[in-house]
Amino acid sequence: MISKALQPKLSNMASPLTRAAYAASQTARLGVYWGQYLLTARMTGKVTSKTPYRAPLPKRERLLKDIRRLFERDWDNIQAGHYRLPHDLVSQPLRGLGLAPRYIEDMRRVERRRLERQVKELPEAPGTRYPAYYLQNFHYQTDGYLSRESARLYDHQVEVLFGGGADAMRRQALVPLGRFLKGRRQAETHFADIACGTGRFLTFVKDNYPRLPVTALDLSPDYLDEARRNLAPWRGVTFVEAAAEKTGLPEAAFDAMTCIYLFHEIPPKVRRLVARELARLLAPGGLLIVVDSLQYGDNPNYDGLLDFFPAAFHEPYFRSYLDCDLEGIFAAAGLATEAVETAYLSRVMTLRKAS
Repeated sequence: MISKALQPKLSNMASPLTRAAYAASQTARLGVYWGQYLLTARMTGKVTSKTPYRAPLPKRERLLKDIRRLFERDWDNIQAGHYRLPHDLVSQPLRGLGLAPRYIEDMRRVERRRLERQVKELPEAPGTRYPAYYLQNFHYQTDGYLSRESARLYDHQVEVLFGGGADAMRRQALVPLGRFLKGRRQAETHFADIACGTGRFLTFVKDNYPRLPVTALDLSPDYLDEARRNLAPWRGVTFVEAAAEKTGLPEAAFDAMTCIYLFHEIPPKVRRLVARELARLLAPGGLLIVVDSLQYGDNPNYDGLLDFFPAAFHEPYFRSYLDCDLEGIFAAAGLATEAVETAYLSRVMTLRKAS
C-alpha cells in the first residue's frame, strides 16, 4: 500500500513521476496476469459449445489493445481527479506473481472439473441459510464461494480472466460515485456495496473517501472474512452476512450503493428480487451504480466472447443475463437509469431513485 504521505492529492495527480509510476505498475500487472492468462489457455483443453457463437472470438491483439485503452481511461480519471492512484500500485502486481503457483495448482482441479462437467458439488447442510442457486461451484472454482481458499484466490482468478483489467473496470464506478459525493459531508452519507465479495472495490472507495461510513454485504462468510482483512487499514466499515435479495436491513438506509458483478450470477427471478431490494434500501434521491458483464450488443466485437464464456466456465445464469432487460427490471423496481457506459468487458449503469 502506498503511504498516505506519498499519495498526491486528487487535484494534483498529473506529475511526470506519478504517470511513470502508474505506467510501470500497469505494465507489470499486464505481464503478470496476461502471462498467466496465456499459460491457462495453453494448459486447458478445447472448449466446445452446443450453440453457435453470434460472432467470431476476438483476437488476442484486440483484447490487448482494449485493455490498454482501459488503462488509459483509468489514468485519465486519475489525472482528472476523479480518484487517487491505486493504493496498492506496487504491491498488487507483486502479490499476483506470488499467488501464481497456488492459482496454477487450483486451475488444474478446475480444468478437471470442467472436463467432467461437475457443476454442483456443494452439499446443502440441514437448516442452511443459503438459497439453492448459491450452492454451486461457479466458474468450476473449488468450493464455489464457500471456503477460505476460494476467497483467497478469487481476486487473482478474476484478474487472470480479464488479463489484469478487473480493478480498472471496477474503478469506473468511482466516477459517478465521486460526482454524487461532491459537496456532501462524507461522515453523514451512508454507502453500501451489495455482494461485496472480498471487499476489493471497497478498498478503493475507502482510500478515496476515508470518512465515508460503508456497509459491506455478502452471503459468503469466507468472503466476508477476506473483506475484513482487505479493509483492515480503514475504519468505518460494517460487515453484514446476508443475501442481496433479502438483506434484512432498514428501508432507505443508504444514500448510495454499488453492486458489482452480481446480476450475471443469479437466476432471472432473483434479479427482479434483488432490484426491488436495492430500491428499497436506497433513500429518496439515492444513487445506485451497477457494474457487470457486457450484454449482447453493448460491444458487438465481443458478442462471440460472451457466448464463449458460459461454454468455458460454469455460469448457469449467464446466458439469460446476456439479453435480459436490466433497465426494465430496475425501472419496475422504481429506479431510473441515468447512464450506461462500457469499460472493456464491463458495463457501468448509473441509476437513481426518485426524490
